[in-house]
Amino acid sequence: MKTDLIANQLVKYLEGRGIRHIFGLCGHTNIAVLAALSKSRKINFINTRHEQIAAHAADGYARATGRASVVLSHLSPGLTNAATGVANAALDSIPMVVIAGDVPSHYYGKHPHQEVNLHGDAQQYEIYRPFVKRAWRVDSPHLMPEIMEKAFTLAESGRPGPVLVDVPMDVFSKEIDVALWKRALANTKALHKPSLDEAVAMKIIDSLTGAKSPVLYVGGGILLADAAAQMRELAEHLSLPVAHTLMGKGALPDDHPLILGMTGFWGTQYINDKTRNADWILALGTRFSEADCSSWEDQYTFRIPPTRLIHIDIDPAEIGRNYPVEIGAVADLKEALRVLNRVARKLVPKGIKRDKLVAEMAANRAKFAAGNLKAQRSDQWPMRPERILADLRAVLPRDALICTDVGWNKNGVGQQFPIYTPGTIYTPGGYATMGFGSPAALGVKIARPDRVVVALIGDGGFGQNPAALATAHEQDIGVIWVVMNNRAFGTIAGLESAHFGTTFGTVFEKGGKPYSPDFAAVARAYGVDGVKIDTAAAFKPALEQAIQAGRPCVIDVNMKNEPVPTAGHWNIMDIYSPGKKVHHVATGN
Repeated sequence: MKTDLIANQLVKYLEGRGIRHIFGLCGHTNIAVLAALSKSRKINFINTRHEQIAAHAADGYARATGRASVVLSHLSPGLTNAATGVANAALDSIPMVVIAGDVPSHYYGKHPHQEVNLHGDAQQYEIYRPFVKRAWRVDSPHLMPEIMEKAFTLAESGRPGPVLVDVPMDVFSKEIDVALWKRALANTKALHKPSLDEAVAMKIIDSLTGAKSPVLYVGGGILLADAAAQMRELAEHLSLPVAHTLMGKGALPDDHPLILGMTGFWGTQYINDKTRNADWILALGTRFSEADCSSWEDQYTFRIPPTRLIHIDIDPAEIGRNYPVEIGAVADLKEALRVLNRVARKLVPKGIKRDKLVAEMAANRAKFAAGNLKAQRSDQWPMRPERILADLRAVLPRDALICTDVGWNKNGVGQQFPIYTPGTIYTPGGYATMGFGSPAALGVKIARPDRVVVALIGDGGFGQNPAALATAHEQDIGVIWVVMNNRAFGTIAGLESAHFGTTFGTVFEKGGKPYSPDFAAVARAYGVDGVKIDTAAAFKPALEQAIQAGRPCVIDVNMKNEPVPTAGHWNIMDIYSPGKKVHHVATGN
């Protein structure tokens, strides 16, 4: 029997799975793995200064590759530091395997260094139970290969998501039979996915072709399933207008004639009216989240019933969760759409044309664009946010990869920024994590070094994880960070000002005057290019130069604290100001 240290064999196993990058941070419980990684010629360890940065970077990497990423963490403070990033991945259904060191197994019950044990010995890994698909603790060394194989399979199958493998540090240094790892690697690395029964597909197509005002409603599940092309084929054959959630943005290009746009609070009146008045909706890969559905109040975005709902999702728990379903199907969306397209061409070989509707939608898009034109061309300083987005879109290639954070850079992008290539925008949707965009862009650029990658973030979000710049400099990761700097937690400031008449605790001030660090100078201190924009006209050339240089670069641009315009609804407004129909307002800079 040939034996080797578990740490060494773990690295070989990860190499065998095709893992090429591991994101993490050292601790005394995981340095045996780091020592083994130092000898690997296939895996690059992405060293970060904070575990939240590691988790968000791994999240971005997984979104860009479509495969599970790997995070290496220390126990207790490492686990809790990473928890925000792992939970963000969970709520957006992003596959991730977190490998964490733990206290030595022979010290269970003795409360060793850094252990949290108020309610149980060696139980701190259970902190992750509410948001990972499963959390394992490896108490028997010989089970490590089997657990690792189960972890990757579970992370990537069904509705994807993160898992945790918690390893007592002494287990990493145990000898193990090498044959156990070879057995694990022999297992299939891709499971066949469930499709749609043809009889159900015929029922769905019959319902859609008999409808007077059908809508195709798509969520982030379309992009996770890599099914945008199949969805587009169905939409075009049946002339189905396509509305989307925030996470579904880009599934159909924003210059396609059948695109309606984003629904809900940051949707427009026209789009919300179309979904609310549909007689049939085919929903694909969406959980009908609160903001996308105007807090599920039927006078705004959806009225189900009387609208009749068809819902297809890989996760049965989402079907019927928020709205009653007439036809529900659990299936992989790519496989399901292949069947739907085949049946649609059989039942309606010539397709369906809705020329009047397409013309009406085009006129609405033109009207909306015209309404933003003045702000997009404004030389106002601080810059209008619409001008920042317009200049950014004008400069970027169609297939550039965008990581947003939260605030204007997420909500405004969802509403106003055209995405032309499916799967090129990455947003913290379910968890809406401030601080996501900056490190997530690292992982995206590592995964796609051939593409232009931009982190579009606010000063509040950028200020949370500036140490991502150290990793960018050390690894030569050519991300461009555009900091939309309104010297505030701007969206929250607008809400507080509108409803309570104050911006207390939401704006950044020193001596009663607006304050911000010079983020360009901060970038240069880390060894990264930094540009401080001082006029609206200077932004576009600076961005062009950064793209041409191909180096990590921070562009700090002052922005007016202006709320994203919306005719939508969110129930929090009624909580703040019952019966007054107050939204949010601009605040001073």
